[in-house]
Amino acid sequence: MLDGSAESRTRRAAEAIEAYLARWPQAADTEEGIAQWWLPRMGVDLPLPDVRSALERLVRQRVIVRTSLPEGSVIYRAAPP
Repeated sequence: MLDGSAESRTRRAAEAIEAYLARWPQAADTEEGIAQWWLPRMGVDLPLPDVRSALERLVRQRVIVRTSLPEGSVIYRAAPP
């Protein structure tokens, strides 16, 4: 069972993603890579739907940008200043 509401898990994921990018501002990865590599490094282990919600929120807030690559994958990175 997951701890907390979906909203609190989304918030926790978003905070961890922002902290990761503060530490490694040039980082860019897929949502799966963020869930599997970035978040565990920040002490956060959440399922992909929570990570996806956090990424969508951060894109709306213009904290991060979503980039579609030619082969069809999508990566996320810090928004330019």
